[in-house]
Amino acid sequence: MRRKIIEIDRGLCDGCGLCTTACAEGALALDEENKAVLVKEIYCDGLGACLDVCPTAALRIVDREGEGYDAEAAFQHVQIARGKEAAKHVHGSGGGKKKSVPGASELRQWPIQLHLVSPCAPYFRGSDLLVAADCTAFALGSFHPDLLKGKKLVIACPKLDETEGYAEKLAELIKHNGLRSLTVVIMTVPCCSGLCRIVERAVELSGVEIGVQRKVIHIDGNPAS
Repeated sequence: MRRKIIEIDRGLCDGCGLCTTACAEGALALDEENKAVLVKEIYCDGLGACLDVCPTAALRIVDREGEGYDAEAAFQHVQIARGKEAAKHVHGSGGGKKKSVPGASELRQWPIQLHLVSPCAPYFRGSDLLVAADCTAFALGSFHPDLLKGKKLVIACPKLDETEGYAEKLAELIKHNGLRSLTVVIMTVPCCSGLCRIVERAVELSGVEIGVQRKVIHIDGNPAS
């Protein structure tokens, strides 16, 4: 699959090791030549937390073919290498689940932006999927308890994102994960309807018979449907 992943310029790497500790998923290590290397593609979430600490600009995020990010594999890897507390910080893993309390986040995975998610990520399997326009979580104050709780999340903006390939990517996610339900939430603004069309096209491409529940939020934050 094509996705965002770390790339290392060995000529620029000075072996400081700062990136290896900045990566919560343990995707980077120093080799026998004291150069940073990618341990396994499945440990790299492609978010680039390591970039800011590299003093020589030896790291960059590229878009290329590679294995999908596996949050649970990264969790197990970090738990063995660094311990349970460190493993709780691995993006998208279930190892650091929080108790549900008033006002608490209901987000249980990372990443969430459609450009970044892997259709093969294990947390999507058998899940209730919520596809949300970016603005909805800001407009609806009860987004987490009312819409997100118990679901996995993908966000996108049909107006500002480069949406080419979005329908195909969602189709792969729908096709291979046996989703229990699929919900799309948008704003009442005209551009948001494009997200519904992307989701409907994705279902068509996937060949999976699954209904799409649509929810609409007014710009004043009140649900329209």
